[in-house]
Amino acid sequence: MSEVLEEKLIQEKETLERVGFTLEEKERSGSFILIDDQDMVSNYSDGLTYYSTKKAAEKLDGVKEKLWSIIEPNKDEYTRKAAGAPLKGYFIHVEKGKKIEKPLQACFFIATARLFQSVHNLIVVEDGAQLHIINGCATASYVNAGMHIGITEIFVGKNAFLSYTMIHDWAEEVEVRPRTAVIVDEGGKFISNYITIKKSKITQTYPIAYIEKGASAQFASLIYAPENSLYDVGAKIVLNGEGSSGEIISRAISGGGKIFSKGHLIGNAKGIKAHMSCDGLLLSDKGSITAIPELEANYPDVNMSHEAAVGKIAEEELEYLMARGFSPEEAKSLIIKGFLDPKILGLPSALEKEVEKTLTMAEKGGL
Repeated sequence: MSEVLEEKLIQEKETLERVGFTLEEKERSGSFILIDDQDMVSNYSDGLTYYSTKKAAEKLDGVKEKLWSIIEPNKDEYTRKAAGAPLKGYFIHVEKGKKIEKPLQACFFIATARLFQSVHNLIVVEDGAQLHIINGCATASYVNAGMHIGITEIFVGKNAFLSYTMIHDWAEEVEVRPRTAVIVDEGGKFISNYITIKKSKITQTYPIAYIEKGASAQFASLIYAPENSLYDVGAKIVLNGEGSSGEIISRAISGGGKIFSKGHLIGNAKGIKAHMSCDGLLLSDKGSITAIPELEANYPDVNMSHEAAVGKIAEEELEYLMARGFSPEEAKSLIIKGFLDPKILGLPSALEKEVEKTLTMAEKGGL
């Protein structure tokens, strides 16, 4: 790593920690960071291969064939833009049966104003393997505008497990366009968590997961949208296998921004169980929350449901806390923190505590 890159990391340590990236790597199984177009990779675990995507495509068999195999490069203007950009991002491979206990960390960081950053990530978790990923995205404290397009293709093997937690801390005029697709093989489990409580110009993400027999997927999001921000977020789960299951959970708070919370569950086989829930809090008359749930059953023996609730903070909750000595602002803050509780993410307790710590740090500068 160059001295210039090292200096930037040290200068922005607090920002990096807000998205779960620590410079003290003893509690991580590996690290990847991309600052503008310079990357650094470290790997500390047997059974885990962690490369830049470019290096993996040059050195390893089968990598090129998997790139753009479940995301169509001509899907929209942003995938086309990414397909034409130099190959950046990370490649992760966990060998069959290997259970990586410590989380792996990654970060995409913009340190130059108005930079266009495009990445293409490829994650392969083989049969019976296990991995937890904390992926943060952020801009330097002095950067206000830019664009990030993230292409991520994920393959979860038979009876394998992957949790993928994404934490965003972009600047006010950054445009963010992630594009993600996942295949979960028989008996596998995939958990995706998306957390952001900072303002960005627009964030648009709609990952899709294809689920095989007895496998499951869960997408959960915790979103706070300040004034003049736009979040167009959601997920689609295509349940192709008998006895497969899926869940989409959204907790959204508008502090004046616009939130579109979408979800689409598709049942294509018997014995499917799937549920979707969207809860929203509207704190300002300048903001809005729109919940758009879709259920599509293509087989008679399915159990699919959805629920949505949007409203303001209940007066009785505020009065209860104020009667116990909290100021109106303190009471409001406690209710918001409870609403954005990371316990809904379904993470192991140790990882849950890390995410909770990160969320607390982000709240200091976000709410």
